[in-house]
Amino acid sequence: MARPLFITFEGLDGSGKSSHLRRTEEWLAAAGVVFARTHEPGGTPLGEAIRGVFLDKRWGAVDGTVELLLVFASRRQHLVEVIDPALARGEHVLCDRFTDSTLAYQGAGRGVPRPLIDQVDQLATGLRRPDRTLLFDLPPEVARERGQRDRHGKTGTDRLDDEALGFYRRVREGFLSLAQAEPGRFVVIDSSGPAEHTENAVRRALADLLPGAGP
Repeated sequence: MARPLFITFEGLDGSGKSSHLRRTEEWLAAAGVVFARTHEPGGTPLGEAIRGVFLDKRWGAVDGTVELLLVFASRRQHLVEVIDPALARGEHVLCDRFTDSTLAYQGAGRGVPRPLIDQVDQLATGLRRPDRTLLFDLPPEVARERGQRDRHGKTGTDRLDDEALGFYRRVREGFLSLAQAEPGRFVVIDSSGPAEHTENAVRRALADLLPGAGP
């Protein structure tokens, strides 16, 4: 039996990462692949409570280091309660966001220094990294338009939705810098085109998970 993989879906809100994770869940399940699907921040009852605090607009502007501590508290519980037990059972783990989001949002976006992020990351996860990361990339202007369209008539915006485009441009550049630094882990997927094209790219990136696929 092949080693189970920890795979993350990353990108801006509105990039299509969550939608394509759901599509991936469908075709992997149909192929008989055993996996667990989860998300961050959240993924556990404690994590969901932290997520509610993190995204609540009532708090207004929140210091980037405070955000950092919140997401890593959620992440530590997520690893202990969900991710590592699933991998130990031999299941692949598909996760919507992980530490790369922290490096992009709180690091590149908020300006929290990388050594401080790494210090907290070492404490919370031992500098854990996924086996593979799919980065859904598109301009922040397009991501915002798609996100607003998807949320129309739903619950409304959260605290991060109200950030200026300059913030999201920095986040995107942060993601792309991470991908450039680790080309063996990242698969950058252009999600600016039709959803079918993006889904085909995801299928190619995860084809080795299918039964009978080569290494």
